[in-house]
Amino acid sequence: MLELVQQITNGVAIGSVYVLIALGLTTVFGILGIAHFAHGSVSMFGGYLVYVLVAFQGVSLWLAIPVALVVGMGVGALIEFLAYRPVRNANHINAFIIALGLTMMVEGLNLQFFGADQVVIPTGFDRVFEIAGVTIPETRLYVVLAATVLVIAMTAFVEGTKTGQAIRAVAQNRDAAILMGVNVRSIPLIVFAMSTMLGVAAGVMVGSLFAIAPGVGEAMVVKGFAVLILGGLGSIPGAIIGGLVLGVTEALAAGFLSSAYKDVIAFVVMIVVLLFRPQGLLGGAK
Repeated sequence: MLELVQQITNGVAIGSVYVLIALGLTTVFGILGIAHFAHGSVSMFGGYLVYVLVAFQGVSLWLAIPVALVVGMGVGALIEFLAYRPVRNANHINAFIIALGLTMMVEGLNLQFFGADQVVIPTGFDRVFEIAGVTIPETRLYVVLAATVLVIAMTAFVEGTKTGQAIRAVAQNRDAAILMGVNVRSIPLIVFAMSTMLGVAAGVMVGSLFAIAPGVGEAMVVKGFAVLILGGLGSIPGAIIGGLVLGVTEALAAGFLSSAYKDVIAFVVMIVVLLFRPQGLLGGAK
């Protein structure tokens, strides 16, 4: 029983990373209808940036993270403005091709600037807490707390601000939003900035918990889309539930079977869920 609780605790930490990746994807997809495949690679760029600032420039981790989040927001806005905006009214295949091209481009830039070696962000969080026999490394605890704060902040922004209301209006009916006086040209910039900020936070968590290396971003975006489908396309609560389900499933598979099968088991669970709920756990029935 204790081992089960331990693995679930581990899975919540991993699932928190998936939640942030999926939230960024579901925001862009649900509001703009864009499958932003480069999201994972841009997220890892944020992790690399924090690593360079902390390990080579001597910047405090607590300063490097906000700097990376702000840079990420700028990068996200630039991606929308330079890459996706020119094809907004074109066929969806154009945005699809651009997303694939961006993925290769950002992966190449990461490789060029940061090298091919695995890097781990030095955090200095070496303590291990023990609660009722369950061990919780300090880094994992901070990951869960940070993810919780970001999810609450994003929900408050979307639900409780005028900009959030405008974003929801565009997501529901773009033409009606225009008639209501919403500046629809600025909404995609805000959405991409928010999405990329969440992705950068996830990249920093990956770099702190595990390691950043070429290809990690692509794997993360695959899992992000899996969470997106599992939770229900465009559903923010679904992304949260789906991310935690995937993370806990992976941890249980790694703990009780083998880490070699954790991805297989997790995706089998996802397929089984979709057999009974094709719209996802919290997606609306069509």
